[in-house]
Amino acid sequence: MPDTLNLPSAWLGRLDSRSALLEFLQLCRPIAFYLVDRDQHLLHWSPGAAQLTGLDPGNTCPPEFRIHAEAEDTVHAGGMVTLHRSARLLYSRDGAVAGGIALLTADAGQENPAGESRNTAEREQNFQGIISRSPAMRNVFQIIRNAAETEATVLVRGESGSGKELVARAIHNLSARRNAPFLAVNCAALSANLLESELFGHVRGAFTGAIKDHKGVFQRAEGGTLFLDEVAELPLELQAKLLRVIQERNFMPVGGDRLIGADVRIVAATHRSLREEVRSGHFREDLMYRLRVVPIFIPPLRQRREDISLLIRHFIALHNAGKFRKIEKIDPQAMRLLLDYHWPGNVRELHNVIEYAFAVGRGTTLRPTELPPEFTEPKTAVPDAAMKSLPLRSPEQEKLAIGEALRQSHGRVTEAARLAGMSRATFWRKRKHYGL
Repeated sequence: MPDTLNLPSAWLGRLDSRSALLEFLQLCRPIAFYLVDRDQHLLHWSPGAAQLTGLDPGNTCPPEFRIHAEAEDTVHAGGMVTLHRSARLLYSRDGAVAGGIALLTADAGQENPAGESRNTAEREQNFQGIISRSPAMRNVFQIIRNAAETEATVLVRGESGSGKELVARAIHNLSARRNAPFLAVNCAALSANLLESELFGHVRGAFTGAIKDHKGVFQRAEGGTLFLDEVAELPLELQAKLLRVIQERNFMPVGGDRLIGADVRIVAATHRSLREEVRSGHFREDLMYRLRVVPIFIPPLRQRREDISLLIRHFIALHNAGKFRKIEKIDPQAMRLLLDYHWPGNVRELHNVIEYAFAVGRGTTLRPTELPPEFTEPKTAVPDAAMKSLPLRSPEQEKLAIGEALRQSHGRVTEAARLAGMSRATFWRKRKHYGL
C-alpha cells in the first residue's frame, strides 16, 4: 500500500474538513487514543481509551498522560493498569508544536491488572521506600545519596505527611551507619521534661518517679542515626543542650554528674521555616546553622501530581496483599475526585484514604461512595490563611490561621490541624499557646 493517497484536489476541495474529522473519530471509537493541544488540554478521549483505562477525564488531561515529546513508554491508568503508549507530536503549518496524539495498548508484559508484578521502571520509582516519578523528587533523591556518603547534619523540611521520616531512613540506610540503630523522636509529642529525659536519659533519683537509670536516645542510638522530627518545637532550654551535643559530641544525663560521649548522626525535620522561627525569637540561630548543613526540601503532593496515581496504585497493591478485599479497578468518577483533590495531608492522607476505602467498601471496584466525606461533601471555599502551609507565617498570621481552621472545622481538632497543615500534637500546643 502506498504511503500517501493521490486524491484529486477538486474532490478534496469539496470536503468539509470538520465533518470529515468527526466521521473519522467516530470510525475510530474502538481504538484507545487521545489528543491534546499544546497546553495539554484534552481535545479528544476516545471511547476505546475510556474502556481501556477506566478513566473519563473530561477536558483535563491527567498528568501521567500528558504528551511532551515523541516517545514509546508506559503509563498507569486508573492507578491500577500499566499501558504501553506510543506518542507523537503534532505541528502547525509554521512548524510550531500544536499538540500531540497518543495510542494506548495493554502492556504485554503485565501479569495482572492489580500491578503486583513490577517492571524495571516501577522499581526505579521506589527509592528507599519513597514512591515517586516526579522530576522534582529526582533532585531530592540525588541529594539524599550524596548526603548519605558524608557525616553532615541534615535538615529535612516538608509539610505534615510528606515523608520526612522516610528521607531520614533513606539517609541512614545508604550511609556507613546502616548497621547501627536508627531512632526517631517527635519533639512535638512530649513535654519539655519528658523530652529532655527521652533525649539525654536520666539517673536514678533525678526526679520523682526516676526509680532507675534510663538511657536516652542519644545513648541508645550510639554509632547510628537519630531523627529529630518537628525540631522547631524544641523548647529553648533544650535547644542549648542539643547545640552542645552537636558541638562537643557529649551530653549530661538529667541528674547526672559525668559527661557521656555521643557518636550519633543527626537528621532533623520540620514543616516550618527555621529562619522565621529565629526571627520570631523561638529558635536559636546558632543551632539552626548547625542543623541545616544539608537542607532538603520535600515538595508537597499537590506540586507533584504525577505521583498521585502511582501512589494510589502502590497503596492498593499493599492492601490487596492482605486478602481482605481486592480492588482491581477504580471508578472513573472516583479517580477524578482523587486526582483533583488538593491533598493537604500529603502522602499520609492519601494512604489513609485508600485504607478507608478498603474498610468501608466491598467488591473489586473502588467507587466514589467509598471515599471519605470530604470528597463528596459540597466544597466550601477555604481562605488562603487556612490552606497555605505555615512556614512563612508570622505569629500573628499563625494565630489567625489556627482560629480560621477551627471555625472551618466547627471545632474538630483533627480536621482543623489538617486544614492548618500541622500535626495534631503541634496544633494542640499552638492552640493552647495562643489561647484559642
